[in-house]
Amino acid sequence: MTTLFIDADACPVKAEAERVATRHRVRMMIVSNGGIRPSANPLVETVVVAEGADEADKWIAERCGPQDIVVTGDIPLAAKCVEAGARVLRHNGERFTPANIGQQLAMRDLMADLRAASPLQQGGGGKSFTKADRSRFLDALEREIRAAKLA
Repeated sequence: MTTLFIDADACPVKAEAERVATRHRVRMMIVSNGGIRPSANPLVETVVVAEGADEADKWIAERCGPQDIVVTGDIPLAAKCVEAGARVLRHNGERFTPANIGQQLAMRDLMADLRAASPLQQGGGGKSFTKADRSRFLDALEREIRAAKLA
C-alpha cells in the first residue's frame, strides 16, 4: 500500500499534498519536530518526533520504501529515500531519482563549501516559491501517486 510521507518542517505544499492524497485515498504521514496543526482528515497522521537535528528525516528514511512517495527539500534525506526505493519529490515537483541524486548531493556539498569559504557573503536564501512551482508539484504528485499505485 502506498504511503505519502511529508517532511513537514518548512514544507509549502502540505495542503496540496493532502488534497491529492485524499482524492486517491492514500495514507499521508506529516512528520515534523512539532508546531504543525494536526489534520482532521482520517487519512492523515501527524507524527511529532523528538527534538534534534534530522530526527524527522531519520523517521521517514527508516519507514519509506518501494511504492511510497516522499516530499522533501532535504537532499540527504532524498538520497536515503531514493536508495530505499521510494519516489521522491521536491516541493516544486522536481523528482529525485537514482540517476540524479548523486549530482544533487555533490552540488549541495559544493554550495556549502562555497558559502563556508565566503563568510561575509550576503545571500538571499534562494528563490521564492511561486504559483508555477505549486502547479508543477501538484502535477508531479498526481503522476507519482498513479505510478506508485500501479507498481
